[in-house]
Amino acid sequence: MNRRLLLLLLPLGFLIVALFFYQRLQHDPSARDSALMARAFPAFEATTLRDESHHIDQRLLEGELTLVNVWGEWCPACKQEMPQLLELADHGIRMVGVNYRDTREKGKSFLDEYGDPFEVNIFDPEGDLGFDLGVYGAPETFLVDAEGIIRYHHKGYISPEDVTQRILPEVAKWR
Repeated sequence: MNRRLLLLLLPLGFLIVALFFYQRLQHDPSARDSALMARAFPAFEATTLRDESHHIDQRLLEGELTLVNVWGEWCPACKQEMPQLLELADHGIRMVGVNYRDTREKGKSFLDEYGDPFEVNIFDPEGDLGFDLGVYGAPETFLVDAEGIIRYHHKGYISPEDVTQRILPEVAKWR
């Protein structure tokens, strides 16, 4: 009797676990809100991409609404979204880049080739700042208000439609 019960419970347990995992596959992880929403931008100390002797920290993001874009030379979507970032800079939006898991040489060469909409680029070769931001893949973009609080998080590539339908309305909301 115990053996028959066990033979019945094993497939039933497997079915329950399989249904649980199947249900989790239906959720889009990029639709999650950032855990940092409405919280201060993480504290950091870093150098800039272009000048390894220039040290900066999170105070860089205080005083003015700033769009912080996490990018890397190795990221194909980062190349695709660069025209949209240049357009946002043309709209007078202050932009700071986070050169994520890259080398200085490759990062600088990327900006020389695709354009540089950033006031400054934080150099994050080990991905420490990206980790603190909860980044799970470049590109990702954060809107940080004048007090250094994260107000919006855009996961993935910024398309031309995202500029007009998401980014510019969020900027207008927090300016």
